[in-house]
Amino acid sequence: MPPGGGGPMKDCEYSQISTHSSSPMESPHKKKKIAARRKWEVFPGRNKFFCNGRIMMARQTGVFYLTLILILVTSGLFFAFDCPYLAVKITPAIPVVGGILFFFVMGTLLRTSFSDPGVLPRATPDEAADLERQIDIANGTSSGGYRPPPRTKEVIINGQTVKLKYCFTCKIFRPPRASHCSLCDNCVERFDHHCPWVGNCVGKRNYRFFYMFILSLSFLTVFIFAFVITHVILRSQQTGFLNALKDSPASVLEAVVCFFSVWSIVGLSGFHTYLISSNQTTNEDIKGSWSNKRGKENYNPYSYGNIFTNCCVALCGPISPSLIDRRGYILPDTPQPAAPSNGMAAYGATQSQSDMAAATPLLQSEPSLTSDELHLPGKPGLGTPCASLTLGQPTPPSSMPNLSAEAVLTDILPLKEEHVGHQFLTPEEAPSPPRMLAGSPLAHSRTMHILGLASQDSLHEDSVRGLVKLSSV
Repeated sequence: MPPGGGGPMKDCEYSQISTHSSSPMESPHKKKKIAARRKWEVFPGRNKFFCNGRIMMARQTGVFYLTLILILVTSGLFFAFDCPYLAVKITPAIPVVGGILFFFVMGTLLRTSFSDPGVLPRATPDEAADLERQIDIANGTSSGGYRPPPRTKEVIINGQTVKLKYCFTCKIFRPPRASHCSLCDNCVERFDHHCPWVGNCVGKRNYRFFYMFILSLSFLTVFIFAFVITHVILRSQQTGFLNALKDSPASVLEAVVCFFSVWSIVGLSGFHTYLISSNQTTNEDIKGSWSNKRGKENYNPYSYGNIFTNCCVALCGPISPSLIDRRGYILPDTPQPAAPSNGMAAYGATQSQSDMAAATPLLQSEPSLTSDELHLPGKPGLGTPCASLTLGQPTPPSSMPNLSAEAVLTDILPLKEEHVGHQFLTPEEAPSPPRMLAGSPLAHSRTMHILGLASQDSLHEDSVRGLVKLSSV
């Protein structure tokens, strides 16, 4: 190593360190960090989300707030005006039991209203296009002159034929027992109904909480109504009926609310108890899809044939996870490069360039060179230069794009003294180019054949005429 060999190394190290230093010229080129968005922010359905996507509700939530107000006001008045008197006169267990029922009702109500009912994710554009192709193939290849109904599929479940309908909004074939909610604009798995009182759809993932809500609300309503009447009777025995109403006006309001609501709540609880025992949904029962009798043709394929088993499956079975992943992050799109159909498309060749290559006469001989081994003007690095070829040999253009006839003539076909007699013809003097070879496939359009010296003069003139004619076009 020379004595001063350490100097260049130090300079190299210094330049490497300096490249990492920040400068005002580099700041515009730095990429700005974009905050990642979650899937609930771009959710296509008509839903509202709270707490960063943890809470999911329908957009129409006015009736839900009315439900909350009725439960909170009625229970609050009961605990404030009735429970103190009843705890002293009867037993202190009354407010305890009422409190347990109240918290259970509120918990099941919020769990039903704030959870995903079982929304099915919509198909991506690629999945929808593939499904459309499958539908077209299925409808176009039917035999025997029979075309199956479009947008439907049939599956066999426990010996019963079930039709799967195609959803034009979600672009999917809905699974069995699923339906599209027109209010939330989502396909819901095991769709029961859309309940405005809870502000959400009732489906596979929240049906058990909905049933426990209406069942516990029935007990709470009956409980409050019964002990409000008891409170009024006990007071009327001491001071009279009218004085009892004056002493506790809140009890009158509670009795009126409970009286008019208990019938509908208890009736709804009984109806859903029947549905659970037969393993049906409200949607199926209204449409009359299945019969409870096993011997009939339209028997219910989802029933286990046992009331206890049906209830255990509906209330004690595992809860399936949410399929929409509403709190997941949106991944950036990764574009897939389109595979070129041939070599010309890979280099950006157009239809006119392919016609030009097809119109050039095919020169056949034993030695040959491919276009990857040639060095053309404006296309560096494709191979060896044309100077290595024998002078005067015609080399018609291949699939390389953006090559004019003049550049090919001046750079590939240099003239020598023995070829002074060959002159370029004007477009008017030049005859028609050889016939386009549109019918013959050019499997190796990049290959350029070179003739021997014996026949190069006649073929040289033909190729020149063809190229001049193409340049004029």
